[in-house]
Amino acid sequence: MAQKYRRVAIIGSGPSGLSAVKALSDEGVFEAVRLFERRDRIGGTWLYDPEPDIFPTPVSKLPVSRQPPAQIPSLAPPAPEDTQARTGIYTGLDSNVGALPMAFTYKPFPTTNSALSIQKYGANNPFRPWKVIAGYIEDGFNDYRHLIQLNTTVERVVKEGDEWIVTLRKSNEPYRGHAQDYWWQERYDAVIVATGHYAVPLVPAIWGIDEAYKALPNKFEHSKSFRSAENYVGKKVIVVGGSISSVDLVTDLSPIVQAPLYVSQRTKNPLLEEGFKLNHVIEKPSIRRISSHNGGSVEFEDGSIVENFDKIIFATGYRLSYPFLSPDPVTPQNRLAGFYQHIFKNDDPSLAVVGQVKAAISFRVYEYQAVAVARFLAGRSGSLPSLEEQKDWEARRLEYKGPTNNFHAIRPDLEEYFTWLRNFAGKPAPGTKGYELPPWDDAWVSQGFELVLSLRDKHWKHLRSSHGTEIRAKL
Repeated sequence: MAQKYRRVAIIGSGPSGLSAVKALSDEGVFEAVRLFERRDRIGGTWLYDPEPDIFPTPVSKLPVSRQPPAQIPSLAPPAPEDTQARTGIYTGLDSNVGALPMAFTYKPFPTTNSALSIQKYGANNPFRPWKVIAGYIEDGFNDYRHLIQLNTTVERVVKEGDEWIVTLRKSNEPYRGHAQDYWWQERYDAVIVATGHYAVPLVPAIWGIDEAYKALPNKFEHSKSFRSAENYVGKKVIVVGGSISSVDLVTDLSPIVQAPLYVSQRTKNPLLEEGFKLNHVIEKPSIRRISSHNGGSVEFEDGSIVENFDKIIFATGYRLSYPFLSPDPVTPQNRLAGFYQHIFKNDDPSLAVVGQVKAAISFRVYEYQAVAVARFLAGRSGSLPSLEEQKDWEARRLEYKGPTNNFHAIRPDLEEYFTWLRNFAGKPAPGTKGYELPPWDDAWVSQGFELVLSLRDKHWKHLRSSHGTEIRAKL
């Protein structure tokens, strides 16, 4: 397959962006590779922001790209801060995937544990503190910093003929003693979107929520804004959600909030069941309505009501968001539509996404996706199936996974997906820095998920039993 793509733009400097810039550089055939990052630092979602994002309201509001100046290139007054660029990292955060398979295949994580994880799970546990992961990403970019443009937001990506017109806005550009935004455009043969999916908080459209938030704004939060359990001591708290963010909040908050801690779940995750059975936790069904009456009132689907709460925290995930693409490829059900194998745009594979999948062993899956994309753009990969076959793949997956973002959940089909990526990427070209992706190893599941879940279960059971021992001792 002959190479058609010589200039490639990458959007985002998290682990997906690192995977993309390394894979493209390893091929050694591209005339230009440029990575654009809207923040002033490398790291993506693993950066720490002391000041968190604000609660999204109205909850149905979607991010939009900014309108460029009439003339480009040009300077313009600085745009307001996009608070959704702030991350959800908090000081006590550890990884929730085992370190051995989570790491890129070419470089393991440092064997460092946080004090908190040692207290919970013992020494030499598979969790890694966020600072270690952030440093791992930053070190990984050392050979590619000359390819990165920081403080630069991609505002628009439009195909014209055979080229992608990328509209860019650089913030904090000094001009006559003042910070300005500088707008310009660049042309590329291909674009890799590596922006992740942990930026735009998703809050369900519950009846009355927008009005209640307007009246009681300090009582509403998304889990992205959590920074410290200290902020909830003695408070009356409701947590909404049934996945990993929710159970982490329950674990941290149930011993220190005003008992009981209420947890509202639409569906239950059996793998996390023990975490929701902790002492002082009351499980509730979905929320029917919220109002500002009586200091804040939450009515659940079973008719029960909790009033005068101090905080309601929505651990309900994130919206997929690509405001620079038009038409918007994200469906109302929060699924990225029209991308074969969650990567290649069906009718134009010169637009690719790396890092969209979930339940797939990050960061390693990003590495496999990026190598597959880089080899395709270099003309060295396998061939994509016909457009009809790509659409058929999507239709079959919709039947299998449904129309929500669960469409992008790879488990339990990890071996099948990693093997497809490896086979599609193929072997490296002689004389390049490329390497052959290792074959799938079943140990990645046991080390990445099963060990982590067993340690969590053991910790949750310990918390329940030790609480009972303390009560008996007092009696």
